[in-house]
Amino acid sequence: MFKPILFETLKGYTREQFAKDVLAGIIVGIVALPLAIAFAIASGVSPEKGIFTAIIAGFIISALGGSSVQIGGPTGAFIVIVYGIVQVHGVDGLIIATFIAGLMMIIMGIARLGTVIKFIPHPLIVGFTSGIALIIFSAQMKDVLGLHMGAVPADFLEKWAAYGANIKSVNPAAIVIALFTTSVILWWPKRFSKVPGSLVAIILTTLAVQVWAIPVETIGSRFGHITSSMPAPALPHINFSTIQQLIQPAFTIALLGSIESLLSAVVADGMTGGKHKSNVELVAQGTANVFSSIFGGIPATGAIARTATNIRNGGRTPVAGMVHAITLLLILLFVGQWAALIPMATLGGILMVVAYNMSEWKNFVAILKAPRGDAAVLVVTFLLTVLIDLTVAIEIGMILAAFLFMRKMTQFTSVNIMTPSPTASNAAADLAPVVDFAIPPGVTVFEITGPLFFGAAYKFKDASVMIAAAPRVLIIRMRAVPIIDATGIHTLQEVQKAFKHQGTKLVLSEVTSEQVWTALKQSRLLFAVGKANVLPTFEAALHRSEVIIADSGTAIKKAG
Repeated sequence: MFKPILFETLKGYTREQFAKDVLAGIIVGIVALPLAIAFAIASGVSPEKGIFTAIIAGFIISALGGSSVQIGGPTGAFIVIVYGIVQVHGVDGLIIATFIAGLMMIIMGIARLGTVIKFIPHPLIVGFTSGIALIIFSAQMKDVLGLHMGAVPADFLEKWAAYGANIKSVNPAAIVIALFTTSVILWWPKRFSKVPGSLVAIILTTLAVQVWAIPVETIGSRFGHITSSMPAPALPHINFSTIQQLIQPAFTIALLGSIESLLSAVVADGMTGGKHKSNVELVAQGTANVFSSIFGGIPATGAIARTATNIRNGGRTPVAGMVHAITLLLILLFVGQWAALIPMATLGGILMVVAYNMSEWKNFVAILKAPRGDAAVLVVTFLLTVLIDLTVAIEIGMILAAFLFMRKMTQFTSVNIMTPSPTASNAAADLAPVVDFAIPPGVTVFEITGPLFFGAAYKFKDASVMIAAAPRVLIIRMRAVPIIDATGIHTLQEVQKAFKHQGTKLVLSEVTSEQVWTALKQSRLLFAVGKANVLPTFEAALHRSEVIIADSGTAIKKAG
């Protein structure tokens, strides 16, 4: 059931498709190189760690994944959380958090939570994605402006305060290089779609800086020599104390990686007409992160932009993604050392474009015009991501979205009271006239419409209190109750006991939902009501109420 999709796509594999996959893989590998370096640097680690991640994780995600065209590697979504972990726990802490996150993703896949993750509200996703984009954009100002300053603070407001304090050290040459880079990236694909604009910008700006000795900071001047070989694998040292410290950021990495990878797979399905296996994809993503950490890499997930590039260039099987990883490995081995010459302002320009593409500003504006609850989730998640922390943003955003959903569901639940003639209690409740049936004297009917769960059970309880005098028989119609939870059952049990104490018989009518029937049976509420008082139709329930009233009248006469 967790069979990689690679084995399915290779059935009937042709030489023509292999040629397309190889070409697409090479192109994506070239596209991924500057992004891997830029994401690593923006995350607060050395540039080669981004390349290691793209090679190891990229190969595993394609080989073991549930999508035929998914391209994996480091992405901009992780920059914020990775930078925060490195600042607090160092690179070793990041490696451990990535390892733990990988194990979590594997467990999530085995537990078949892939489909559940798809249900995360869209406003929440747009909120933290837009927040991450703003943080990435802000973090590039040091390199784009060429500021001479120390480490950039992690806090958003402190970051801009530090920029303002060092604004006098602006380097005009860095600004020109960054603007030239963004211009090339935006313009180049319109004329030459096969060659990535980011690679062209890197080559041109690097040559310009070296030929004319332009005074700007480069990767080499900041990080020194870049290794041109893969590191030896090493298992991270994990103890209980370390797990306690890193479990929360590890969970954020796992959740973020799962969301990002499945979103990318869904987008790919839309472009190719295929269908991915979400749980297989989660297992592959988790395995990729485990091995990425073992080789000293950073978190990885499915990359939407690189996946789309793969599809547009003819890639249709996981072979393309595997070739992309091999291409990066060859680049690392033979020309990796030359990456030290790349200007930091160029990488800043590349990441500004990445931030703009991540911002989803059109979706952001559209959701602001949506119902107020969705807009609230968007704004709260966005502000918490930018000003507080991504982990806090996701947690509070999910809680807020859940409460708003419960509120909406509660609005769909109503309790209508029907009695033989209008009374004061009817006027206070939602009175629903009965056209087809005559309700006998001494009988009150409650009709519950909608899910009877903890958010709506109070409506039924309040309605039962509003009855002025206890009826001889209380019929509860449940034909429109699709689900019931423990709170709903408890409320029914309380009502049944209260009315029984007042001498009222309870009759259940039209329990059509299998879930509701099973829940009532398991709670023994059906036994408490009595088998004879659980009827399949409303007509039968009315007839049963007449029998109960007649029997009780006979019993009273005999007692007299």
